[in-house]
Amino acid sequence: MRAYHDSEWGVPLHDDTRLFEFLVLEGAQAGLSWSTVLNKRQAYRRAFHGFDIARVARMTDAALDKLLTNPAIIRNRLKVHSARNNARAALQVIDEFGCLDAYFWSFVAGKPIRNRWRERGDVPARTPLSDKLSRDMQKRGFNFVGSTIIYSHMQATGMVNDHLVGCFRHRQV
Repeated sequence: MRAYHDSEWGVPLHDDTRLFEFLVLEGAQAGLSWSTVLNKRQAYRRAFHGFDIARVARMTDAALDKLLTNPAIIRNRLKVHSARNNARAALQVIDEFGCLDAYFWSFVAGKPIRNRWRERGDVPARTPLSDKLSRDMQKRGFNFVGSTIIYSHMQATGMVNDHLVGCFRHRQV
């Protein structure tokens, strides 16, 4: 967890494959701890073809159902099948915006929101902006994209900097 925090969390991310990866992982995390998902990350990468959006979009029901027997990932049918659904929705977004990066970052005018939280309890679980992005994604056919999940996605991908002001990473990212 420390290595993830110190090197990845909150760093502005502009790669469609990685943005999709975090979307799938955040959805898988719903109701669980992030450490559980992080420990299964490599297995998710193997299961979902390195998060190649087009390949995931083409996965068959049989391929997805087979993943439900894989103990290295979270074996929740709705979460596993949502990866394909979200890949298909992502392809439509890419057709419209050119890339997922342009879509996500349009919600923050292309630059991270720099919050100045002093204590962990100050950091919200969701915001009006995550509500807006969540609603837009749901309209576009994405699932497992509730506002709390989307705020976590925004934090992880650096759309918002929620490192506490006393954290050495706050200034760095």
